Amino acid sequence: MTNVRIAFPYGKGYLYLDLPDKTQVLYSKTPKGLSEEETRKLIENSINNPVGSEPLALLASKSRKVAILITDKTRATPNKILLEHVLAVLIRNGVKKENIDIVVATGLHKPHAKPEIVELVGKNIAEEYNVWSHDSDNEKLMTYLGKTSYNTDVIINKTVVESDLTIGVGLIEPHFFAGYSGGRKLILPGVSATKTVYQNHSFKMLSHPKADYGYLDGNPVHEDMVEAAKLVKSYKFIVHVLLDKEKRVFEVVSGDPFQAHVHGVKELDKYVKVKVSFEADLTIVTNGGYPLDRDLYQAVKGMVTASRVTRRGGVIVMLAECIDGVGHEHFRELASMSKDPKKILEYIEKNEPLRDQWEVQKLEQVLLKNRVIVVTKNISHSVLEEMNLIPASSAEEAMQIACKEISCEKVIAIPEGPYIIPFLD
Repeated sequence: MTNVRIAFPYGKGYLYLDLPDKTQVLYSKTPKGLSEEETRKLIENSINNPVGSEPLALLASKSRKVAILITDKTRATPNKILLEHVLAVLIRNGVKKENIDIVVATGLHKPHAKPEIVELVGKNIAEEYNVWSHDSDNEKLMTYLGKTSYNTDVIINKTVVESDLTIGVGLIEPHFFAGYSGGRKLILPGVSATKTVYQNHSFKMLSHPKADYGYLDGNPVHEDMVEAAKLVKSYKFIVHVLLDKEKRVFEVVSGDPFQAHVHGVKELDKYVKVKVSFEADLTIVTNGGYPLDRDLYQAVKGMVTASRVTRRGGVIVMLAECIDGVGHEHFRELASMSKDPKKILEYIEKNEPLRDQWEVQKLEQVLLKNRVIVVTKNISHSVLEEMNLIPASSAEEAMQIACKEISCEKVIAIPEGPYIIPFLD
């Protein structure tokens, strides 16, 4: 049997595995990303030719207070270069630096320390502008805007609500229960109160069959997010990127937060939906490398991707560096409370809202179907075992463990992890 060597993104580098040449290796079809000079031209052109919106220059000329929402450290958004262009338009059109807030739309993730903010936006922007993290637990900073048709209480960051113009800077990528990232997600969960996020991410919402990668229409999580974001009247413009396998920009979409987002999703769909001809006994997957594989909490996304194309009783090998360890303590505790995924799901349904329950819910749904081996040197084997995951110190060891337990006849490899949407043909 001949082998083929596959490179799997892992942190800022790669792990290499020799796999049988009949392995089905799934890759997106994204075009090659652009140079920095080409990217700058594309950003400028996109901002000047928005989808479904007045040009940003005109919106800026009518605004005194502006909030710019950016994604946090777990996302590969090229915040610095995007902000440079957006800020230049604002300043040229009369918005003063002191009236601009750049808000890290952390959702329920931890607020960022100063060095993390500098890494996100660059030293110059961090020093010249008011850049800070949303804190979903700080009720004093929130404003109540009403309810959605899904009965979600829309409670949003006051600075965002009270701005004349809010701009969303981000990226569009597949998302494991919102369908896709970007657009409305910068509002909910990005700058929403904890209660609002709990309601949107509830057990019932995430149990819906369309609360999954690739679905917008009919996805209650997405539709609820859209309704919430539309209550934020200042939210009038987005600048979002699409990224290639190396996380370089190949497309930029700007304009109305809803129309431009859908336009970007349709563009992305051409490249990331990948047909699979069989269900795998074994699937080897990543979380797309850094920064999405910073912690185990985020790595659930890659596990969900792999489970889509792995047979019931099959095994998933997850390669994730997890430099930040498990990532969320509540996630660890909830995922460790029983050896039976069904009991954990029952506990969530009975006792919600619980911090990080959505990530645990998705993990347990995977564990009901598949065993998961995790390759990382940054989480102790005992912690992984507590969470009902199988630890391995190397990709080769993971393969040995997997192939002792099952017939590794049908193997699928997904080097890009949750950046693609595999589906059975």
